[in-house]
Amino acid sequence: MTTTETQVGAVSDTVARAFPRDWMLVFGALFVCAWSGNQFSPLLVMYREQDHFSAATVTAFLGIYVVGLVPALIVSGSIADRVGRRAPMLVAVIAGLIGSVLLASEGLGLWTIFLGRMFSGVAVGTATAVGTTWLKELSRRPFDPAADASSGARRASLAFTLGSALGALVAGCIAQWGPWTHSLPFLLHIVVTVPFLWLVRRPVETAPALDDDVRDRGGFLVASARHRRFVRVVMICCPWLFIACGLSYGYQPVLLADAAGGLGLAYGTLLSVIALGTSAAVQPLAKRIDSESSARGLLVSLAILVVGIGVMIAAVTTDSLLVGVVASIVFGVGFGIGLTSGLMEVQRIAPPTELARLTGIFYAVAYVGFAMPTLLAALTPPFTTLELLIALAVLLGVSLGAIGYASEKHLPQRHLTDS
Repeated sequence: MTTTETQVGAVSDTVARAFPRDWMLVFGALFVCAWSGNQFSPLLVMYREQDHFSAATVTAFLGIYVVGLVPALIVSGSIADRVGRRAPMLVAVIAGLIGSVLLASEGLGLWTIFLGRMFSGVAVGTATAVGTTWLKELSRRPFDPAADASSGARRASLAFTLGSALGALVAGCIAQWGPWTHSLPFLLHIVVTVPFLWLVRRPVETAPALDDDVRDRGGFLVASARHRRFVRVVMICCPWLFIACGLSYGYQPVLLADAAGGLGLAYGTLLSVIALGTSAAVQPLAKRIDSESSARGLLVSLAILVVGIGVMIAAVTTDSLLVGVVASIVFGVGFGIGLTSGLMEVQRIAPPTELARLTGIFYAVAYVGFAMPTLLAALTPPFTTLELLIALAVLLGVSLGAIGYASEKHLPQRHLTDS
């Protein structure tokens, strides 16, 4: 009997009732962890303007977040595939709480911000890899008979984008207009997250711990990461998803800062919420566009992102806040379709014993895209912003052509456990 059959049989033996709502608890846990990661983004302007931190210090805030995020994406997926989903997801919730407690204690010293950001990165990385996988597994029979093949990917994408959007909205509004700007956003996150210390223990475990001999053979190696479909289609697309986010609400607010005047923080928050909210709203469309026989969803996503860069060029050349909003809407549509389709591609490629690890790799590569605004800023000068955005659109077009060429090639077989 194979490892997969053993796991499926063990899960089936534990099912004594239907679990149609267990996925909602995992959805909520992923939601609050995504909140913990993105609530800091709108506050970067506040730390520059009110606390007078240097540009190097603010950049370091972003860097330390990645130090926690990327290893967590890789390591947590491997751990979850070996010991189960529940324990790593509980660790993610705890890390998010620790991060917010430290960030709310910013008055104790700069070290609390750095540690808080690192723990937030651990929370988002772990929850993204493990929560996405757990949601997928709970969004099928026997746990949710009403779910279809795309439900897991859509729910995971929705939890991530809505949590990120609400985190940015709450923190940004408080920083612009509210009291206790340095602590209240994080205190609110703590209040929302604490119940999940108990709630995340409730969903059924979908991946029982592996035997010691199976663990020894597993390790951190992910055979499905070498699948030609993953390398030649998914890996090409995924960085562009978070490049779109970085351009939308990371780079645009900087370029349009003069036009926004004293409302620069609020405008940056608005663009963040619009992009992420739009990406959540297009989930039903993403389901219809995705295809098991081609990379249609990813192709549509990247084509829309090309348009998004074009609209962004119009926004920065005309110094128009309204056109900037339109650009964020376009970026959000492309991001939402691409994230959902990318996750569905991953779920079709990976066997159950590697799903969490391959999901972690997908997000780790995708998050590289967030470095794009920093790279563009470093290249300006000698290049102009317009030249760099045009070059970016050309590179995106090349990627679109490469995925189009491999769109119908190397299609994986559907796993029996997905039926």
